[in-house]
Amino acid sequence: MFEELREIICNYVEAEPSDIHPDSRFMEDLGFTSFDFVSMMGELEEQYDIEIDSAQAGSIRTVQEAVDYLSTIIE
Repeated sequence: MFEELREIICNYVEAEPSDIHPDSRFMEDLGFTSFDFVSMMGELEEQYDIEIDSAQAGSIRTVQEAVDYLSTIIE
């Protein structure tokens, strides 16, 4: 899941996959805007045919938190 998410992140910000780590913070480290983050969540919903709870998504700060959350709803 981490590798897939890392590739998707690169579609939204100017970052190399090797620069994205589990503890990378979306806003502070990767330069996401709120719009970027919401757009990425929408793409993940479509790609995995899931529904992401907006309250849960709002509490996601790091790449690892996103991986952990997605892992619980994809299985």
